[in-house]
Amino acid sequence: MASPAPAPAKLNGRIVAVCAVAALGGFLFGFDSSVINAAVPGIQDQYSTNPAQTGFVVSIALIGCAIGAWFAGRVANRFGRPRTMQIAAVVFIVSAIGSAFPGNVWGLMGWRLVGGLAIGGASVIAPAYIAEIAPAALRGRLGSLQQLAIVVGIFMALLSGWAIATAAGGASQDWLLGIEAWRWMFLVEVIPAIVYWFAARTIPESPRYLVSLDRVDEARTVLASVGQELGDDDLAEMRAQMEGEDSQRVRDLRGPKLGLLPVVWVGITLSVLQQLVGINVIFYYSSMLWQAVGFGEEDSLTISVISGAINIVATLIAIALIDRVGRRPLLLVGSAGMSVSLIVMAFLFSTAPIVEVAATDTCAAPCMQPSLTGTPATLALLAANGFVLFFGFSWGPVVWVLLGEMFPNRIRAIALSVAAAAQWAANFLVSTSFPPLAAKGLGLAYGIYAFFAVVSLLFVWKVVQETRGRRLEDMASAYASSSA
Repeated sequence: MASPAPAPAKLNGRIVAVCAVAALGGFLFGFDSSVINAAVPGIQDQYSTNPAQTGFVVSIALIGCAIGAWFAGRVANRFGRPRTMQIAAVVFIVSAIGSAFPGNVWGLMGWRLVGGLAIGGASVIAPAYIAEIAPAALRGRLGSLQQLAIVVGIFMALLSGWAIATAAGGASQDWLLGIEAWRWMFLVEVIPAIVYWFAARTIPESPRYLVSLDRVDEARTVLASVGQELGDDDLAEMRAQMEGEDSQRVRDLRGPKLGLLPVVWVGITLSVLQQLVGINVIFYYSSMLWQAVGFGEEDSLTISVISGAINIVATLIAIALIDRVGRRPLLLVGSAGMSVSLIVMAFLFSTAPIVEVAATDTCAAPCMQPSLTGTPATLALLAANGFVLFFGFSWGPVVWVLLGEMFPNRIRAIALSVAAAAQWAANFLVSTSFPPLAAKGLGLAYGIYAFFAVVSLLFVWKVVQETRGRRLEDMASAYASSSA
C-alpha cells in the first residue's frame, strides 16, 4: 500500500544550495553543447572544413553524450553521486583544453567526443541526485534548477562567443596572448568546470545511495540537514527498494511491453520526443537558419541571443509553476503551443518566395533559398521565439524532472541512463539531419518538427501520469496498470 504523501515542505537555504551545486553540471552541459555555435567560423577558417566535416564537428559531441549517459548510472552507483560529478568536471576541463588545441580537425572531433561524455554524465547524475535528496513537495522546483542551469549555460556560451569574437574582430582572429578567438571560446569553459569540481566536494552523498550501502545513520543525517525527517519504517522501505542497485543491469528493465517495463518506454519516449520537436536546431544552427531566409549575420546573432534570454525566462516560469499546477498540465500546454508555433513556421518557410543568394553551408552556388521580409519575417520571428517559450516552460525542464523522479528506486539509475542515452541519440539524429533537410526546404524540416509536436501532445494526453508530490518509493506502481 502506498504511503501517504508527505506534508508540505518549505524551501531552506541548505537544500537550495545542495541542488544548485548539482545543477552546475547542467550549466556545463548547456555551455559545452552550444559553445561550438560561435566557434564554427574560426574552425572553418583554421582547418578549411567542408560542410560535412563542419556538421560532424558540431554533432559528434552528441555521440559522446549518448555514451556518457548510458554509463553514468553505473558509475554513480559504484562511486557515489558527488564523486561522479567530480569525474565529469575533470572530463569537462580536459575536453575544453583539448578542443582549444586539437592539432587538426580530426583531433577536434575527438575532443568534442570526450566533452560529450561529460555532458551525458551530467545530464544523468544531476536530475537523479536532486530527485533523491529533495523533499517530494519541492522536487519539481528543485529539479527545474537543472534546466535553468542548462539554458543559462546555453545563453552564456552564445554571449561569451559573441563577446570574444567582437573583441577580437572575428572568431578566426588572434586575441589574448596571440591565441585565436575561437580557441578562447573553448578555454573559457575551464573556469566553471573548476568551480563545479570544488563545489561537488561540498555536498553530501545521496541519502538513498547511502541506504543502499547500509549507511542508514548517515542517510538520516543528510535527510535531516535538508529538512526531511523519516522514520525507521520509511528508511527500511527505502533500503528494501534500493537492494541490488549497485548491480543494476539493463536486463533489470525487462518487461512485457516490447521487452521493457512500461515506465521505461514512457521515459524513452519522453526523451526522444523532447528532441524530435527540433528545439536544438534553434541553438545549434540559429545563425544558419536565419541567414538562410534573408537575415544578415549580425541580425542572426542578435536573434540567437534573444532566443536564449527567452529560454531563461521560460524556465523561471516553469520553476514557479511546476509544483503548483503539476508536470502533466505544463507538458500539455507546451505541446499545444509548440504545435501551433511550428506549424506557422513551416507554413511561412514553405510559402516564402525563392531567391538566388550566395553559397552557404547548406547549398553551393547558385543557391536558391526562401526569403522572408516584412510581415512574414516578423511572424516567423514571433513563431520561433514562441516555440522557444512554450518549450522552455514545459518540455525543457519538465522532462528532466520526470526522468529524475518517475522511475522506482531499484531501477532509477540504469533506467535514467537508458532514457538519457536515447535522448542524445535523438538529438544527434535531429542535428545531423537538419542541414540536408534545410537544403531540401525549411518548410519540410519544420513540418516534420510540427508533426512530432502534435505527437507529443497526444502522448502526454494518453500515457503520461502526474508525479507531483509523490514519494520516490511509491513510483514502482505509477505505471503498473500499463503492463496489464
